[in-house]
Amino acid sequence: MANRRDLIDRFDISTAQAALDFRLYLERARHTPPTYDPVRKTYLAALDHKPLVPSTLNEAFATVLAESNLPLSVALPQPERRADASVVSRLYQAMRNRWAIHIQYTSMTSGADAGQWIVPTHFVSDGEKVHVRAFSFKHEAYRTYLPIRVSTGSSFETRAPSEQFPDDTDWNTRARIWLRPKTGLTPEQAAVVRTEYGFEGELLCVETRKALEFFLDRRWGLDQEDARLEQVRTEYDDDLEKTGGRSVTIG
Repeated sequence: MANRRDLIDRFDISTAQAALDFRLYLERARHTPPTYDPVRKTYLAALDHKPLVPSTLNEAFATVLAESNLPLSVALPQPERRADASVVSRLYQAMRNRWAIHIQYTSMTSGADAGQWIVPTHFVSDGEKVHVRAFSFKHEAYRTYLPIRVSTGSSFETRAPSEQFPDDTDWNTRARIWLRPKTGLTPEQAAVVRTEYGFEGELLCVETRKALEFFLDRRWGLDQEDARLEQVRTEYDDDLEKTGGRSVTIG
């Protein structure tokens, strides 16, 4: 159900622009056109309505949630993770210039360190937290760090790396993870899982980088005892383009 006023309020556009946009939509939605209700002065979607651009359930939910005058849905509050802007800026500058940068970091396993040199290479979002992928000279390996756990009291000294460090082979390796409904589910439960996760065949293939498999397992709950999915096999391919610093999001 929508009319021009909805477009005006939602996108903060003029009445004339809303009329043009609505007319364009009606021209393109000829296969399942909405019907106009003169009493409510609004368009009603057809029962067999199909969106011009398919959306995920989360995107559809976000649209409903945006209707503040309709108490039909609610979302759990998300933690407000506010990393210090200067920390993120320094990490980004080091990444952009391919510098090593000295930070003090607090780990949940080993506690606060006295400081270490890292070379940031990528930002990564797991859907809830933003991480930075970096080579650690202390650990002689690539690791992921949470910028929010980098101390603002770090020296943030930078330098061109004087030591050689290896290519991030795990980052440059594509992982194709083949999944199926968990063994032991009833046929009805397995069918629901296939619908929930968007299966189009017997198996579901999810692609990510080998370095991010841990985040995918945790995000999708694959490492939980009550997981709905199980891995059948994982294939690796090292032909991913080796790019400079950038951002990546885990689905």
